[in-house]
Amino acid sequence: MTMQQQQQQPQQVSSGSDSDPKYANMDERKRKRMISNRESARRSRLRKQQHLEELMGQVTKLKSENAEISQRIDAATQLYLAVESENNVLRAQLMELADRLRSLNSLLQIVEEVSGLAMDIPEIPENLLEPWQLPCPVQPLPNARNRSITILRTQLRRFYRMTSVEWNV
Repeated sequence: MTMQQQQQQPQQVSSGSDSDPKYANMDERKRKRMISNRESARRSRLRKQQHLEELMGQVTKLKSENAEISQRIDAATQLYLAVESENNVLRAQLMELADRLRSLNSLLQIVEEVSGLAMDIPEIPENLLEPWQLPCPVQPLPNARNRSITILRTQLRRFYRMTSVEWNV
């Protein structure tokens, strides 16, 4: 046979299994192993797919929980702002009522001096005039508000000291 004739004929590689039963047994084991490997790879792909689906489900669940928590935070923030606003109104009313009480006490002192009758003039409790000095701690406010409240408190303390000095005179 020439070289060309050899190239034209299909090449058959003989493992020797055609004639030898020993090699036929090896080919059968290779085929079974190959089938087993394919099946194992298929099961592995299925497990990976299941795991991926579980992870995607967890992502969806966590996103849902995150949205719910965000809504709760927003609701709590709104409630906090409403309570803070109400507290500001109550503080303003407290200041107004304290001023009225001071005015009435001043009027009672004048009536007492003019009439000569002894009158019971109640003192304004300090903790009523300075509610920020409560025995329980208060959560700190954000910085910008904290500064303005500190300035306001300082001014109020000066005002109360000046008015208390006027009362003592």
